[in-house]
Order: sequence, then C-alpha cells, then structure tokens
Amino acid sequence: MSAQSSSHCRSCESTNQNMFNGEIAIHFPGLEGLDKPIVWVFPKLLVCLNCGFTEFAIPETELRQLAESDRAAA
Repeated sequence: MSAQSSSHCRSCESTNQNMFNGEIAIHFPGLEGLDKPIVWVFPKLLVCLNCGFTEFAIPETELRQLAESDRAAA
C-alpha cells in the first residue's frame, strides 16, 4: 500500500489515511433493480484509519452505465 495521505479526513480531520484497491458491486434499489445487471467498479479507496470514513470516485465508464440504467427506469 502507499504511504499515508497528507490530506485530512473529511469526517474526523485525521491525517491517518491510506489508499487501498477496492472492488464494489453496485446494485439498483427496489424490486425493479433485480432485473438490472450489477455494475462492478474497482476504485482506489482513501480510507481513514481512525474513523473508517472512505472516499472513492466511480470511473467514467461505470458511471455512464449507472446513468443509462437509471434513465431507462424513468
């Protein structure tokens, strides 16, 4: 893993943070979400090692998949 981040946690202000690789399966809500495919993302996670607050960004390709599936439901 990389060295500690020099930024402050947005929740507790700690500098005790580290970057990790993530694997996240995003499911759509409700019963109608059962008919939609899971969107997998593999972001970098910035985790506060004091309070557990975690930040990540969804890559553009997967973000587009989420937006398109959401529009199709409307």
